[in-house]
Amino acid sequence: MEAAQDAEGGLEEQDDSEVPLETQEKPQKVEKKISETFFYSYEDIHSQPFVTEDSGIPVNLLTLKHSFGYDFTRSVNLMPMDAQTLMYIAGNHIVLLDLKTKSQHYLQSSGGGGIGFITAHPTKQYFAAGEKGKKPDLIIYDYPSLRPYRILRGGTEKAYVFGDFSNAGTLLASVGSSPDYMLTIWDWKQEKIVLRSKAFSQDVYKVSFSAYNEEQLITSGAGHIRFWKTALTFTGLKLQGALGRFGKTAVTDITGYVELPDGKVISGSEWGNLLLWEGDLIKAELCRAGQKPCHSGPVSQLVLEGRKLVTIGKDGFVRMWNLKVIEAADSVDDTGLLEVEPVNELLVGKNVSLSFMSKVYDSGQSVWYAQDTNGVIWKLDLSFRNAPCHPESLYTFHSKSIEAMSVSPITYLVATTALDRTVRIYDFISNSQLSEMKFTQGGTALTWAPTTVNPEGRLIAVGFEDGVVRIVEVYDPKGLPVHAEYRHTENAQINLKQAFKPHAAAVTALAYEQSGNVLATGSKDKTVFFFAVEDKYEPIGFIYVPGPVQALQWSPPSQVKSTLLILCENGFALQVPAPLPEEQDTSSTYQMKNLPVQYFHFSSIKSRIKLEEEIALREKKRQEKEKAKLEWIKQQQEMGKEIEEELGEEPEEEPLPPLYIPEEPSPILCGFYSSPGKFWLSLGGYDSGFLYHCEFSHGPQEDPENREDEPFEVIPVEDTDNNPINQISFSSDRLLMFCGMQNGALRVYPLQDKDLSVNSLKEYWSLNVHDNDYGQIRGISSSFDDRFLITCGEDGNIFTFNVLSSEDVHGELKAQIPSPRSGLEKEVATQDIENPDAYNIEQVKQKKEYDRIMKEAEEKKNKKRQELLALRQEFLVLLQKNQELPKHMQLQREEFEMDHRIFEELSRQTAQRIQLVQKELTWQHQKSLIGLQKLQNQFRDSLEFDTVVVHAIQSNHEISTYRLLAMPEKCYQDKQMWEQAEKREIVTETADPGIVEEEAAETLETLETRKPTTRYIESKQEQIKRSIEKHNAVKAKIVKRKAEWDELYKSKPSDDYEDPKDAEDIKAAQENMGFYELKTATNYRVPEHKHMNVEKKMTQLTSLEVLIHEKKANMNREIMSLRDLKVSTIEEIKILVQELKSIQAALDLSECLPLPLIPQLHPDEFPEKRFECDSDILLKFKEQQEAKAKVQEQLEEASSSHLFRHEFLQASSREEAAGAQPLKTASSQVTGQQKVFEIEKSEPTEMELENLKREKIKNLYLQETLIKRISALVISFDAELRLLRHKKLKLDVQLKSADLHYITWYEELLILRNLEKHENLLQGHLNTLISEQGAMQSELNNYLAQMEDRKCEIAKLQECERALYATFQMSLGENTEFAPFLTEVLEKKIKCLEKKEVGREADEDDENEEETDEESIVGSNEEKSGSEDEVFDEPVRPKSCSEALFQNTIQLQQKLVGIKKALEEEKKVAANLRKKYKALVKKAKVVESSLETAERELETFQWEKQQRMNDLYVAVPLKLHQVEYLVNGEMPSDFSQALVFSNQSLEYLQKRIVELCNEKIMQREIYRKAQKHHKQLVQDKKEMEIKIQQLEKKCNELMVKKFGQLVDFEAVQTHSGSIHIDELQVQIMEKEYMHSQELKKWEERILDLHQQLLKLTKENTSKLQQLNQFRLEMQQLETKMGSLKNDLGLEFQSTPTTDVKEKAKLKSRLKHLMCDTALLRGEIDLLRRKDGCLFLQPSAPWDCEAAPESFPFLTPEVVTNVPNFP
Repeated sequence: MEAAQDAEGGLEEQDDSEVPLETQEKPQKVEKKISETFFYSYEDIHSQPFVTEDSGIPVNLLTLKHSFGYDFTRSVNLMPMDAQTLMYIAGNHIVLLDLKTKSQHYLQSSGGGGIGFITAHPTKQYFAAGEKGKKPDLIIYDYPSLRPYRILRGGTEKAYVFGDFSNAGTLLASVGSSPDYMLTIWDWKQEKIVLRSKAFSQDVYKVSFSAYNEEQLITSGAGHIRFWKTALTFTGLKLQGALGRFGKTAVTDITGYVELPDGKVISGSEWGNLLLWEGDLIKAELCRAGQKPCHSGPVSQLVLEGRKLVTIGKDGFVRMWNLKVIEAADSVDDTGLLEVEPVNELLVGKNVSLSFMSKVYDSGQSVWYAQDTNGVIWKLDLSFRNAPCHPESLYTFHSKSIEAMSVSPITYLVATTALDRTVRIYDFISNSQLSEMKFTQGGTALTWAPTTVNPEGRLIAVGFEDGVVRIVEVYDPKGLPVHAEYRHTENAQINLKQAFKPHAAAVTALAYEQSGNVLATGSKDKTVFFFAVEDKYEPIGFIYVPGPVQALQWSPPSQVKSTLLILCENGFALQVPAPLPEEQDTSSTYQMKNLPVQYFHFSSIKSRIKLEEEIALREKKRQEKEKAKLEWIKQQQEMGKEIEEELGEEPEEEPLPPLYIPEEPSPILCGFYSSPGKFWLSLGGYDSGFLYHCEFSHGPQEDPENREDEPFEVIPVEDTDNNPINQISFSSDRLLMFCGMQNGALRVYPLQDKDLSVNSLKEYWSLNVHDNDYGQIRGISSSFDDRFLITCGEDGNIFTFNVLSSEDVHGELKAQIPSPRSGLEKEVATQDIENPDAYNIEQVKQKKEYDRIMKEAEEKKNKKRQELLALRQEFLVLLQKNQELPKHMQLQREEFEMDHRIFEELSRQTAQRIQLVQKELTWQHQKSLIGLQKLQNQFRDSLEFDTVVVHAIQSNHEISTYRLLAMPEKCYQDKQMWEQAEKREIVTETADPGIVEEEAAETLETLETRKPTTRYIESKQEQIKRSIEKHNAVKAKIVKRKAEWDELYKSKPSDDYEDPKDAEDIKAAQENMGFYELKTATNYRVPEHKHMNVEKKMTQLTSLEVLIHEKKANMNREIMSLRDLKVSTIEEIKILVQELKSIQAALDLSECLPLPLIPQLHPDEFPEKRFECDSDILLKFKEQQEAKAKVQEQLEEASSSHLFRHEFLQASSREEAAGAQPLKTASSQVTGQQKVFEIEKSEPTEMELENLKREKIKNLYLQETLIKRISALVISFDAELRLLRHKKLKLDVQLKSADLHYITWYEELLILRNLEKHENLLQGHLNTLISEQGAMQSELNNYLAQMEDRKCEIAKLQECERALYATFQMSLGENTEFAPFLTEVLEKKIKCLEKKEVGREADEDDENEEETDEESIVGSNEEKSGSEDEVFDEPVRPKSCSEALFQNTIQLQQKLVGIKKALEEEKKVAANLRKKYKALVKKAKVVESSLETAERELETFQWEKQQRMNDLYVAVPLKLHQVEYLVNGEMPSDFSQALVFSNQSLEYLQKRIVELCNEKIMQREIYRKAQKHHKQLVQDKKEMEIKIQQLEKKCNELMVKKFGQLVDFEAVQTHSGSIHIDELQVQIMEKEYMHSQELKKWEERILDLHQQLLKLTKENTSKLQQLNQFRLEMQQLETKMGSLKNDLGLEFQSTPTTDVKEKAKLKSRLKHLMCDTALLRGEIDLLRRKDGCLFLQPSAPWDCEAAPESFPFLTPEVVTNVPNFP
């Protein structure tokens, strides 16, 4: 790239391609353009191999020789540049293929990331290649010079996916992949971006310019199509895209589209139809006639060819459509579909999936080249002339991932296999494909047999997806003998030599032992199988491994012991020695359990390596930092500067990352031996980036799953953390190691000492070859002479390279194709394993072993059964003898049992075994049932029986089964009435645990601290509680007894009571009594249980269908049993004929009777065999039919029947052959003996003649007996057939009668359906009325309940009123003079309420009054009551009346007013409820009458419906003996007056007459007994009433005698007067206890305050004493001062300053003392008070000044007389 940029300096400077549009539009001073003649140098821009610096590795170590592959995963990967050149992408190369010379030219990608797309300029003068990688380039190449012309940069982030030139070729549009999906428009000649925008948020498949307007583009992709146009906005030119809206059409991925001349766009779809877009909406969806899709699959591409539209699809069709019809298309209905037929169509071939097609002109004629995703490049002629050319297959390639590759050990051939089910052979000297062979499954493993196995290098072992291994041989067909009619023109052919299936899953690895004696195969089924290599491979055995096998490698010849290295995907490596066939026991299984195995379970150490590297790096940085610091200190010291020690702390290091072990083990990708017991591994996933040197342990091998083994040496591999080594191969001298990488790159490591080391892997050569995204290398190998290297990858590409040599050096080399084996042309084709579900070798062995064991077990069982049968017979004889003995001598049955415990134990063991077997087979049983059910539902449920015709053997009689469809499941299910029950959820509330704990703690604390008083109170409360509970129990008992009495009285029947059962019996008798009412009678009423509707009639029809079906099915089963009898008869006849043949072989021809013909099965006896014919049988049948159609019709029938019977009789013929073998052997021996006798020609003796005569008589007898036996079998079978045929004829008569019934019922169903609508209306109206009646009844019951509740509330309020009056009377006491006054006060505010109540009662009596009038009256009453309340003022208490009594009366008055108001409201509500109840009763009566009318209408309709059905004609076939309607002993001609009874009904009527007579006698006897019992009950009732009266009288007398009056015992029992008093006493005790506790607290507080007062008093006393002392000192000082004044007055008169100052100080001190004295006086005054509160306030200044005059001096005497305060 640097050279390219330097080259631009000598040209006109180009503009930067990454400059945005706005910047480009700004006027620039100098606009530099690129010259039209400028070109880049290809050598400067294409990607070069990477070579480690100073390694000495030549750059041309490998040079590309040829490419055999083709990437069909790309939807567009074919670009014809002219008539002779095709261009396509192969990995990191663009390949230009010359169709004439078959040579290839390659263009390497520039960045090494791969090629994204290629597209050609309209003039084919240029083509563009969009690359992949980080910031990839888009390169424009000149054609045919292939020089880079322009390089476009900055168009996308990771990869280009599509590009297109404009129609004029001046612009180029490109679109990128994830993550940006950038759409870019280029001025490609100037390498400038014109416009850019994000195309979509999902994958974009295609972009193209409009052919008619370069300012419009179209993009399409995953679930979208977008229409773009350029628009001029205020910020400049922009791209604006309109997203296509699918509307009602399903969203689809769009890979192909084309713009029509009128501006519309037509695109394909995933389901094969064409979508016509107008704007951003779908105008129409095009399909073929009958709404068939245009293509049977996705439409890949659409192209305009003149006035025709060409579409190609994944179904292999190319179709042409009339463009004029499509342009005028428009949807005609809501479906949006428009049917259009193609003008022409071409089927390229079967199993063809076209994805792209391009056109070039060759000599003026258009030629189309098509890309087939199944691996073919086609050449097509779409001119559709009179004689069109057939599609021509130009090249075939692998169409899917290449899984394996191997190079011939002796010549320049390479074999490959892929998932496309092919094996191909290439000659990489002549660069050609020699041969290919297709199989039923994809290939997954391949290896070329070494020369030790096949010195000619002919054999190849191939493994496949289904677990099959095939041994194929490659040979030159020209070495076979030449026949005149056929000449071999192929270069090589592949022949299947042997096929065997050792595995149940895909074969992943194949390896031949170095000596060539053993072949090892590995699979994903976790097994490794060993085969002895001979002319035919024989199995030795297999072992299980811990994971799916990834690779197998035998130890090199340098190692003495031959061992196999097994590498598993899940991190396991195993080593096993080569097994010896003679040491293995394969009698019952091929599993080798005695083979020693060494395990290695890889444990990840990458995290630890990284951690050690991090620690070393940090240590190195720390040392470098310390070294730099020491150098700096040394420099400072040399400069003479002082160094101050830095006190700053160094920043803390980040914590080391923790060790990481991946949860899923890293997969092993490849590995190889290094020395005995040691090997190298390359892993993927987390552990990639290293080569690990591992060793098997020699100690005891523990459980492999629990092992954690670590490698003992690790070599880091550069740049492989995310790109591990996928494949490793060595040159034959092991001086070069070839590595295939996961990203498709190729590496070469030169090895100095033929072994790996850290230094040897530092230098390498690398080149990106395969696709970087999906082209990981699956195979890499050098040729046998190390001159060439071949690689293959998952991208379908195969590349060959020259190793340190050029193409010219190998000019004389030639690949030698192995010659064929001698006798190959005479060998029968080897039978291949085509069924992917076929048993593998071990399964076949296990099945044989199982069959053998089962056979032996069956033989043992039969033997035991015979022994048991003999013992049983002996036991029966003993029982018989026991029976014949006299009675007293016979043994009981129990005495024959030796020990009953034996039978019990056997029964128990049997039950346990049965249960165990059932448990073991439950899963398999359920699985099998489900599988069988699915298959049956899918294929066989629709047809239960096909038509099977069973023919007689000697006669022409035949019998056929009924063709019977399977009945739906719903026909076998009974109708069930589903009732939904309401589920009541019981919500249990649990207490909060926290609250419970707190309450428990509080209770505990209370129990600990409570006093005796509280205990007494609680005991008293408990006593009261028990009393209340006792009282409630008594009361509940009384209530319960009353309820029981009420219930008993309610259940007492009335005098006119009738038993419901008797009433039902009477009703039933009345309905069934008398004569039958004919359904045609006018007074006939259809009983409710006989009402017929559509549902019931459908049930009848269904039941009849089921019955008919069962009858036919039973007959079919009998016929099938007859067919089985015929098959067994034929088999027996065959055996007898074979015996007859063996007998006739010993007889003379004149004595042999004609052999009976063996009956043959007719084709229509086994119709299911028609579906078991394969293609070979059908082809042979067709050829024979055509050859013999004109010659003999009989031979045609015989051959067709023989061919048809071939498959059916194949198994039996094998058995016959096996069974006839001994007979053949015996006959051959007899013949041989005869020949010997003939040779000897000696005369037989008389004894010999006699023996021969006897043998002859015996054979003649046996011959006659066998022929009679055969005849008897045939006659017996024909008799069985005739009997069953007669039975079927009877059944046909019954079924015909059933069909007549079905027709009649179906006609009735039609009538019922016609009347169903009207009946549903009537029934719906009836149901509505019934539901309405039920709703009204529930509402009435609700009103009654509410009225009862109101009544109870009124009673309660009245009781409260009476109780209040009683309380008032008690409060008045006796002889109260103010009783009238207080009574008037109590009732003063009640009068208005009473008046209102009277008015309301009057209103209630008027039932005809309207509701509005009631409301108005109630409102007027309320106003009146309000006015009356205002009239009465509050009463005035008389002076002499007690105030408490008066206030009590006022409170009672207020309560009474409230009660009266509530009572009034309740009565008002009750009155409203009564009115609503009466109104609803009236409505209920109306509904009841409507219900009766609806029932009558429905009944009339049922009668009319019955008459309609009576009009139907019913056909009843009768025989003459069934007609008993005679007139004068003769049968009348008119049967209109006759009735048709079934025999069952007639017999029932006759039987019923007798039953009724007997029932009448019985009922009379029952009536007589009941009458007598009734009289007795009446007499008992009278006596009981007299006794009750006597007991009541006696009870009353005793009550008066004891109490003096009649007492209500229930009231006495429920009396609880003392309970309330006890409760009040307990409350008083609680209050007293609470008050005592409060008083105690106050006393404690007073005591505390008293103590504080004493303390303060003592403090004040000490202060007073101190004050007194101060005053004495002051008095002494004043006296002293006076004396000094008198003595020294004269001396200090002139200067009195000091005295004045001293005096001032004393005065100030005195003043302060006065203030303190005043404060102390105030405190003393406060202390004299009893409240104990001290508030010390400072005295005023004048108080201090007046203190000396008013405050007396205290002496000690005075202080002592101060009283002490309490």
